[in-house]
Amino acid sequence: MWVLVIIAGIGVVTLLLLLFAPHIRRYAAGAACATASRLDGKTVLITGANTGIGKETALDLALRGARVIMACRDTEKGEEAAASIRAECPKAQVEVRELDLADTCSIRAFAQNFLREVHQLHILINNAGVMMCPYTKTLDGFEMHIGVNHLGHFLLTYLLVGLLKRSAPARIVVVSSLAHNFGWIRFHDLHSQGSYNSGLAYCQSKLANVLFARELARRLTGTDVTVNSVHPGTVNSDLTRHSTIMTILFSVFSVFLKTPREGAQTSIYCATAEELHSISGKHFSDCAPAFVAPQGRSAETARKLWEVSCELLGIEWD
Repeated sequence: MWVLVIIAGIGVVTLLLLLFAPHIRRYAAGAACATASRLDGKTVLITGANTGIGKETALDLALRGARVIMACRDTEKGEEAAASIRAECPKAQVEVRELDLADTCSIRAFAQNFLREVHQLHILINNAGVMMCPYTKTLDGFEMHIGVNHLGHFLLTYLLVGLLKRSAPARIVVVSSLAHNFGWIRFHDLHSQGSYNSGLAYCQSKLANVLFARELARRLTGTDVTVNSVHPGTVNSDLTRHSTIMTILFSVFSVFLKTPREGAQTSIYCATAEELHSISGKHFSDCAPAFVAPQGRSAETARKLWEVSCELLGIEWD
Protein backbone atom coordinates (compact mmCIF):
# COMPACT_ATOMS: atom_id res chain seq x y z
CA MET A 1 0.00 0.00 0.00
CA TRP A 2 2.69 2.45 1.05
CA VAL A 3 4.72 1.58 -2.03
CA LEU A 4 1.79 2.53 -4.25
CA VAL A 5 1.33 5.81 -2.36
CA ILE A 6 5.01 6.66 -2.77
CA ILE A 7 4.96 5.80 -6.48
CA ALA A 8 1.80 7.88 -6.95
CA GLY A 9 3.38 10.79 -5.08
CA ILE A 10 6.50 10.68 -7.22
CA GLY A 11 4.31 10.56 -10.32
CA VAL A 12 2.33 13.62 -9.24
CA VAL A 13 5.48 15.59 -8.40
CA THR A 14 7.03 14.65 -11.74
CA LEU A 15 3.89 15.70 -13.61
CA LEU A 16 3.77 19.04 -11.79
CA LEU A 17 7.42 19.67 -12.56
CA LEU A 18 6.84 18.96 -16.23
CA LEU A 19 3.78 21.21 -16.34
CA PHE A 20 5.39 24.12 -14.53
CA ALA A 21 8.95 23.67 -15.79
CA PRO A 22 8.83 26.73 -18.11
CA HIS A 23 7.61 28.95 -15.25
CA ILE A 24 10.17 27.51 -12.84
CA ARG A 25 12.96 28.11 -15.34
CA ARG A 26 11.96 31.75 -15.87
CA TYR A 27 11.94 32.32 -12.11
CA ALA A 28 15.21 30.45 -11.53
CA ALA A 29 16.97 32.38 -14.31
CA GLY A 30 16.78 35.60 -12.32
CA ALA A 31 17.42 39.04 -13.76
CA ALA A 32 19.39 39.66 -16.93
CA CYS A 33 21.82 42.52 -17.43
CA ALA A 34 19.92 45.01 -19.56
CA THR A 35 22.70 47.52 -20.19
CA ALA A 36 23.94 47.84 -23.76
CA SER A 37 27.19 49.55 -22.78
CA ARG A 38 30.10 49.04 -25.14
CA LEU A 39 33.64 48.37 -23.93
CA ASP A 40 35.62 49.23 -27.05
CA GLY A 41 39.19 50.12 -26.10
CA LYS A 42 38.78 48.69 -22.60
CA THR A 43 40.89 45.90 -21.10
CA VAL A 44 39.31 43.30 -18.84
CA LEU A 45 40.97 40.64 -16.69
CA ILE A 46 38.87 37.69 -15.51
CA THR A 47 40.19 34.92 -13.28
CA GLY A 48 38.84 31.40 -13.75
CA ALA A 49 37.49 32.29 -17.19
CA ASN A 50 37.89 28.87 -18.78
CA THR A 51 34.56 27.52 -17.55
CA GLY A 52 31.21 28.36 -15.92
CA ILE A 53 30.22 31.94 -15.22
CA GLY A 54 33.77 33.15 -15.86
CA LYS A 55 33.67 31.92 -19.44
CA GLU A 56 30.20 33.40 -20.00
CA THR A 57 31.35 36.72 -18.55
CA ALA A 58 34.34 36.68 -20.89
CA LEU A 59 32.10 36.00 -23.88
CA ASP A 60 29.70 38.82 -23.05
CA LEU A 61 32.42 41.41 -22.46
CA ALA A 62 34.24 40.33 -25.64
CA LEU A 63 31.01 40.82 -27.56
CA ARG A 64 30.94 44.37 -26.19
CA GLY A 65 34.32 45.05 -27.79
CA ALA A 66 36.64 44.64 -24.80
CA ARG A 67 40.05 43.07 -24.86
CA VAL A 68 39.51 40.15 -22.48
CA ILE A 69 42.40 38.46 -20.73
CA MET A 70 41.42 35.08 -19.36
CA ALA A 71 43.58 34.12 -16.36
CA CYS A 72 43.39 30.33 -15.95
CA ARG A 73 45.23 27.66 -13.99
CA ASP A 74 44.69 25.17 -16.82
CA THR A 75 45.78 27.01 -19.96
CA GLU A 76 44.79 24.12 -22.22
CA LYS A 77 41.18 24.40 -21.08
CA GLY A 78 41.55 28.14 -21.25
CA GLU A 79 42.56 27.99 -24.91
CA GLU A 80 39.57 25.72 -25.63
CA ALA A 81 37.28 28.28 -23.97
CA ALA A 82 38.89 31.12 -25.91
CA ALA A 83 38.45 29.20 -29.16
CA SER A 84 34.76 28.69 -28.44
CA ILE A 85 34.39 32.43 -27.76
CA ARG A 86 36.10 33.27 -31.06
CA ALA A 87 33.82 30.79 -32.83
CA GLU A 88 30.80 32.68 -31.49
CA CYS A 89 32.40 36.10 -31.94
CA PRO A 90 35.08 36.05 -34.67
CA LYS A 91 36.23 39.57 -33.81
CA ALA A 92 36.66 38.76 -30.11
CA GLN A 93 39.92 39.98 -28.57
CA VAL A 94 40.55 37.19 -26.08
CA GLU A 95 43.82 35.83 -24.80
CA VAL A 96 44.76 33.25 -22.19
CA ARG A 97 47.41 33.65 -19.51
CA GLU A 98 48.46 31.18 -16.86
CA LEU A 99 47.54 31.96 -13.26
CA ASP A 100 47.40 29.57 -10.32
CA LEU A 101 45.75 31.30 -7.38
CA ALA A 102 46.92 28.49 -5.09
CA ASP A 103 50.53 29.57 -5.61
CA THR A 104 51.72 33.07 -4.68
CA CYS A 105 54.80 32.64 -6.89
CA SER A 106 52.48 32.05 -9.87
CA ILE A 107 50.43 35.12 -8.92
CA ARG A 108 53.52 37.31 -8.68
CA ALA A 109 54.91 35.99 -11.97
CA PHE A 110 51.56 36.58 -13.67
CA ALA A 111 51.36 40.15 -12.37
CA GLN A 112 54.96 40.91 -13.32
CA ASN A 113 54.39 39.80 -16.92
CA PHE A 114 50.99 41.47 -17.05
CA LEU A 115 52.35 44.84 -15.91
CA ARG A 116 55.19 44.62 -18.40
CA GLU A 117 52.97 43.78 -21.37
CA VAL A 118 49.57 45.36 -20.62
CA HIS A 119 49.41 49.10 -20.16
CA GLN A 120 45.79 49.58 -19.09
CA LEU A 121 43.32 47.65 -16.96
CA HIS A 122 39.77 48.93 -16.69
CA ILE A 123 37.91 45.95 -15.22
CA LEU A 124 39.20 43.24 -12.89
CA ILE A 125 36.78 40.40 -12.15
CA ASN A 126 37.93 38.15 -9.31
CA ASN A 127 35.82 35.20 -10.37
CA ALA A 128 37.82 31.98 -9.86
CA GLY A 129 37.05 29.79 -6.89
CA VAL A 130 36.94 26.37 -5.30
CA MET A 131 34.04 24.86 -3.40
CA MET A 132 33.76 22.09 -0.81
CA CYS A 133 37.04 20.43 -1.70
CA PRO A 134 38.70 17.90 0.61
CA TYR A 135 41.12 19.36 3.14
CA THR A 136 44.14 20.49 1.17
CA LYS A 137 46.60 23.35 1.37
CA THR A 138 47.94 25.74 -1.23
CA LEU A 139 51.65 25.69 -2.03
CA ASP A 140 52.08 28.41 0.60
CA GLY A 141 50.35 26.41 3.32
CA PHE A 142 46.97 28.15 3.27
CA GLU A 143 43.76 26.13 3.53
CA MET A 144 42.54 25.84 -0.07
CA HIS A 145 39.25 27.75 0.19
CA ILE A 146 40.61 30.78 2.02
CA GLY A 147 43.85 30.53 0.04
CA VAL A 148 42.33 30.57 -3.44
CA ASN A 149 39.01 32.35 -2.98
CA HIS A 150 40.34 35.14 -0.77
CA LEU A 151 44.12 35.36 -0.32
CA GLY A 152 44.96 34.61 -3.96
CA HIS A 153 42.66 37.34 -5.21
CA PHE A 154 43.79 39.68 -2.42
CA LEU A 155 47.39 39.39 -3.60
CA LEU A 156 46.47 39.66 -7.29
CA THR A 157 44.47 42.83 -6.67
CA TYR A 158 47.27 44.31 -4.56
CA LEU A 159 49.74 43.77 -7.39
CA LEU A 160 47.44 45.27 -10.04
CA VAL A 161 45.72 48.07 -8.13
CA GLY A 162 48.27 50.64 -9.26
CA LEU A 163 47.48 49.92 -12.90
CA LEU A 164 43.75 50.09 -12.17
CA LYS A 165 44.23 53.53 -10.62
CA ARG A 166 46.23 54.73 -13.61
CA SER A 167 43.51 53.41 -15.95
CA ALA A 168 40.62 54.97 -14.01
CA PRO A 169 37.71 55.03 -14.23
CA ALA A 170 38.04 51.34 -13.41
CA ARG A 171 36.04 48.66 -11.68
CA ILE A 172 36.75 45.60 -9.54
CA VAL A 173 34.10 42.90 -9.25
CA VAL A 174 34.50 40.26 -6.54
CA VAL A 175 32.41 37.12 -6.99
CA SER A 176 31.14 36.05 -3.57
CA SER A 177 28.03 34.04 -2.71
CA LEU A 178 24.86 33.91 -0.67
CA ALA A 179 26.89 31.41 1.38
CA HIS A 180 28.59 34.36 3.07
CA ASN A 181 25.50 34.51 5.30
CA PHE A 182 26.59 31.25 6.92
CA GLY A 183 30.26 32.14 7.26
CA TRP A 184 32.35 33.45 10.13
CA ILE A 185 35.97 34.54 10.00
CA ARG A 186 37.69 32.14 12.37
CA PHE A 187 40.75 34.22 13.16
CA HIS A 188 41.82 31.67 15.78
CA ASP A 189 41.86 28.93 13.13
CA LEU A 190 41.70 30.62 9.73
CA HIS A 191 43.19 27.59 7.97
CA SER A 192 40.92 25.02 9.66
CA GLN A 193 43.78 23.13 11.26
CA GLY A 194 41.85 22.52 14.46
CA SER A 195 38.74 21.22 12.69
CA TYR A 196 37.60 21.14 9.10
CA ASN A 197 34.23 21.22 7.39
CA SER A 198 34.37 21.84 3.64
CA GLY A 199 31.04 23.67 3.58
CA LEU A 200 31.95 26.01 6.44
CA ALA A 201 35.39 26.63 4.93
CA TYR A 202 33.70 27.68 1.70
CA CYS A 203 31.29 29.97 3.56
CA GLN A 204 34.17 31.59 5.43
CA SER A 205 35.97 32.32 2.15
CA LYS A 206 32.86 33.84 0.61
CA LEU A 207 32.38 36.08 3.66
CA ALA A 208 36.02 37.09 3.25
CA ASN A 209 35.19 38.14 -0.33
CA VAL A 210 32.42 40.46 0.88
CA LEU A 211 34.59 41.96 3.63
CA PHE A 212 37.51 42.44 1.23
CA ALA A 213 35.33 44.24 -1.31
CA ARG A 214 33.89 46.58 1.31
CA GLU A 215 37.24 47.40 2.91
CA LEU A 216 38.98 47.85 -0.44
CA ALA A 217 36.19 50.17 -1.57
CA ARG A 218 36.73 52.28 1.54
CA ARG A 219 40.47 52.48 0.92
CA LEU A 220 39.99 53.38 -2.75
CA THR A 221 37.60 56.26 -2.05
CA GLY A 222 38.46 59.18 -4.32
CA THR A 223 40.51 57.13 -6.81
CA ASP A 224 37.70 56.56 -9.35
CA VAL A 225 38.18 52.80 -8.91
CA THR A 226 35.04 51.12 -7.63
CA VAL A 227 34.72 47.72 -5.94
CA ASN A 228 31.57 45.66 -5.54
CA SER A 229 30.85 42.05 -4.65
CA VAL A 230 28.22 39.83 -6.26
CA HIS A 231 26.19 36.72 -5.58
CA PRO A 232 25.77 34.99 -8.96
CA GLY A 233 22.94 32.76 -7.80
CA THR A 234 22.86 29.00 -7.46
CA VAL A 235 24.49 28.00 -10.72
CA ASN A 236 24.61 24.56 -12.31
CA SER A 237 28.35 24.41 -12.99
CA ASP A 238 31.33 22.19 -12.27
CA LEU A 239 32.08 24.12 -9.08
CA THR A 240 30.44 21.24 -7.19
CA ARG A 241 32.86 18.66 -8.63
CA HIS A 242 34.43 17.98 -5.22
CA SER A 243 31.10 17.00 -3.66
CA THR A 244 29.33 13.90 -4.99
CA ILE A 245 26.17 14.72 -3.06
CA MET A 246 26.05 18.30 -4.39
CA THR A 247 26.70 17.10 -7.94
CA ILE A 248 23.79 14.63 -7.73
CA LEU A 249 21.46 17.21 -6.19
CA PHE A 250 22.37 19.81 -8.80
CA SER A 251 21.68 17.28 -11.57
CA VAL A 252 18.32 16.24 -10.15
CA PHE A 253 17.13 19.77 -9.45
CA SER A 254 18.77 21.48 -12.42
CA VAL A 255 15.46 23.04 -13.43
CA PHE A 256 15.67 25.19 -10.28
CA LEU A 257 19.22 26.34 -10.96
CA LYS A 258 20.76 29.04 -13.11
CA THR A 259 22.77 28.19 -16.18
CA PRO A 260 26.32 29.62 -16.23
CA ARG A 261 25.14 32.33 -18.64
CA GLU A 262 22.34 33.31 -16.27
CA GLY A 263 24.74 33.20 -13.35
CA ALA A 264 27.13 35.59 -15.11
CA GLN A 265 24.57 38.38 -15.45
CA THR A 266 25.27 40.16 -12.18
CA SER A 267 29.03 40.15 -12.76
CA ILE A 268 28.39 41.61 -16.22
CA TYR A 269 26.02 44.18 -14.74
CA CYS A 270 28.54 45.36 -12.14
CA ALA A 271 31.25 45.52 -14.80
CA THR A 272 29.26 47.49 -17.38
CA ALA A 273 26.20 49.31 -16.01
CA GLU A 274 26.59 53.06 -16.45
CA GLU A 275 24.47 53.80 -13.38
CA LEU A 276 27.10 52.07 -11.20
CA HIS A 277 29.98 54.32 -12.28
CA SER A 278 30.29 55.80 -8.78
CA ILE A 279 28.78 52.97 -6.70
CA SER A 280 31.33 51.17 -4.54
CA GLY A 281 31.40 48.89 -1.53
CA LYS A 282 28.02 47.32 -2.26
CA HIS A 283 26.80 43.77 -2.76
CA PHE A 284 24.62 42.73 -5.71
CA SER A 285 22.48 39.80 -6.76
CA ASP A 286 20.19 39.50 -9.78
CA CYS A 287 21.50 42.85 -11.02
CA ALA A 288 20.25 44.70 -7.95
CA PRO A 289 21.55 45.61 -4.49
CA ALA A 290 21.39 42.59 -2.18
CA PHE A 291 21.29 41.85 1.53
CA VAL A 292 24.59 41.51 3.35
CA ALA A 293 24.74 39.48 6.55
CA PRO A 294 25.67 41.42 9.73
CA GLN A 295 29.07 39.73 9.87
CA GLY A 296 29.69 40.99 6.33
CA ARG A 297 29.01 44.59 7.41
CA SER A 298 31.47 44.67 10.30
CA ALA A 299 34.09 47.35 9.67
CA GLU A 300 36.18 45.98 12.53
CA THR A 301 36.22 42.45 11.09
CA ALA A 302 37.02 43.81 7.62
CA ARG A 303 40.02 45.79 8.93
CA LYS A 304 41.30 42.85 10.97
CA LEU A 305 40.96 40.47 8.01
CA TRP A 306 42.87 43.00 5.87
CA GLU A 307 45.72 43.14 8.38
CA VAL A 308 45.85 39.35 8.78
CA SER A 309 45.80 38.88 5.00
CA CYS A 310 48.72 41.29 4.53
CA GLU A 311 50.67 39.51 7.25
CA LEU A 312 50.06 36.07 5.74
CA LEU A 313 51.10 37.28 2.27
CA GLY A 314 54.07 39.29 3.50
CA ILE A 315 52.90 42.58 2.01
CA GLU A 316 52.17 46.11 3.21
CA TRP A 317 49.01 47.60 1.74
CA ASP A 318 47.90 50.86 3.35
